[in-house]
Amino acid sequence: MSLESPESSASPAARGRHPRHALAPLLSSPVRLSIVAALASVDKAEFGYVRDLVEITDSVLSKQAAALEEAGWVAVAKGRVGRRARTWLSLTDEGRSGYRRHLAALRAIAGLPDPG
Repeated sequence: MSLESPESSASPAARGRHPRHALAPLLSSPVRLSIVAALASVDKAEFGYVRDLVEITDSVLSKQAAALEEAGWVAVAKGRVGRRARTWLSLTDEGRSGYRRHLAALRAIAGLPDPG
């Protein structure tokens, strides 16, 4: 059995780029990927909800949310509910599209069909 395809003798440029090149380096951290995934299906989420869902500490979420915010992927909003201070996280448009591209690249690497 041969693992070579008819195109395997062609240069990488001739074959096209491997889908791994479309992966978002920002999401190479499992924690950041989990945070973005948690935010992908909602408009916004309260800090404590994301912390508990991803099973991380306040300090880890704070650090990773700051990195995602600096990259333009996450918006952080602070406010009050009654007397209690609250922080909400949401994906920006850039974060949503980056996450979709990352998932598409993972599907392509795994040979899975695009659900869209």
